[in-house]
Amino acid sequence: MPVLPLAEAGPVLDRLDPVVLFSDVDGTLVGRGGSLLAGYDGSPTLAAAEALVEAGRAGLEVVLVSGRTALQLREASRLLGLRDAVGEVGAVLLLGRTTELQWGEAPRTLGATPAEAIERSGALAGLLDAFEGRLEPHTPWHEGRQGTALLRGQVEVAEADAVLAGAGFGWARLLDNGRLRGSYPHLGTGISHAYHLAPAGVTKARTAAAYLARRGLAAHQAAAIGDSPSDLELAGVTGAMFLVANGAWAAGELPAPGPPGGPAPAPAIATPGPAQDGWAEAVRALLARRQRSTGQEATESPQAT
Repeated sequence: MPVLPLAEAGPVLDRLDPVVLFSDVDGTLVGRGGSLLAGYDGSPTLAAAEALVEAGRAGLEVVLVSGRTALQLREASRLLGLRDAVGEVGAVLLLGRTTELQWGEAPRTLGATPAEAIERSGALAGLLDAFEGRLEPHTPWHEGRQGTALLRGQVEVAEADAVLAGAGFGWARLLDNGRLRGSYPHLGTGISHAYHLAPAGVTKARTAAAYLARRGLAAHQAAAIGDSPSDLELAGVTGAMFLVANGAWAAGELPAPGPPGGPAPAPAIATPGPAQDGWAEAVRALLARRQRSTGQEATESPQAT
């Protein structure tokens, strides 16, 4: 997927009238240890916290889009003063206090949730057996899930999907949700990733698009920011996709999204800074466009007499 530096992204950003920012959490909004007050390197910072306050004051709504569970996101949203969220890479939609599960192509006869269907069908066990020593549950965060199975390891997504299809589980797919900071040498010599075994047809992008439609918002009224291939799919449903510096690798993992034969979406916009700092840089770029749009509307409105 092509990448454009933030300093050169003016023509893309100038087309926006931003109302919503879909934001990944770990490795994007928060820094080391999942802290809002720690930078990517672990040093204390208020960069994202201050930008979050600025966004709230300016009316830019932040909607968390993450691999985290509904319970985790609801608590995080409460602490951050946010409302709606997309969890488990699109399998869970939180609308205030309401939780909606996105089943995709998962069979509904195998359990009360897509996660139960994935486990009871044998898809999870089959995938773990096929990649023994390279893939395992992402303990302890794999517990309490409704939409996906959370895994960690070092596998190729296309290879995993082929294994699933060959075993009769074509209704499931493996999603790459980004690199892990921890060391897992027993899984291989490379960098381990977090993966979600999810129903086919369930993605962050698809649930985000449905969310915008329900609110009557167009793509140019939304932007997204993240650090993984599953985040970059949001480029196809928003007016701008930001990629924090620590997620630069992800652009090489994903072709530019978009309908076959149709116009390609704008390239990902790379922030100079990593998680925390890069998030703040993206928010302030959006707020500059929002203020310009608001000021123009005020200028064009007839004066009261």
